[in-house]
Amino acid sequence: MTYVKSHLEDFIENLYTNISITSPEQLDIELIARRLNIEVGYSHNKSKCAEIGGIMMILLNENVSRTEQWQEFAHEVCHLLRHTGNQTELPFPFVQLQEWQANTFALHFCIPTFMLQKLDLPFHKQLAITEVVQTFGVEYSFAEERLELYEIQMMGVKYGHTPSLL
Repeated sequence: MTYVKSHLEDFIENLYTNISITSPEQLDIELIARRLNIEVGYSHNKSKCAEIGGIMMILLNENVSRTEQWQEFAHEVCHLLRHTGNQTELPFPFVQLQEWQANTFALHFCIPTFMLQKLDLPFHKQLAITEVVQTFGVEYSFAEERLELYEIQMMGVKYGHTPSLL
C-alpha cells in the first residue's frame, strides 16, 4: 500500500523543496527565515508574528529553550503563510481554529513527513521518540504527538482509510 500525504504534508514538502531544505540538518530557524524572507528577532515576551508593509516578522521568546523556539517559530510561520488578519479582531472560535491549525502545522513543519519517512525508526516507541527528538531538535512530548499523528496516517494506509484532517 502507498502512503498518501495530506494536503498539509504536501504543502510543507513543497515549501521546503522550493527553498532547498531537504534534510533534518537544514532545519534551522535563521536559514529557513532567510530563505522565506522572514525577519526574526528575540524578546522577553511571548512569541508572535506580524506582517507590516509586506515585511513578515517573527519575534521569538528568548527565555525559552532552543527547541521551544524552533516549535514556536513553526507555529508563527503558519500564521504568516496560511492566515490573514489580526486575531484580536476575530471571533474566539475562529481564533481557536487558527491556533489548532498552527499547532498542527508546527508538528509537520518541525518534523516533515518526507524527512521522517527516510528514518529507520526503532520499533520500541520511546526509542523512536528519542530518535525523532535528536534528529529534529524538538521536545519529547512534541515528537511523541507527531509520531502519533504519523502512526494514525500509517494505519489509514494499512486499513484503506486516509484521515483528511492530518
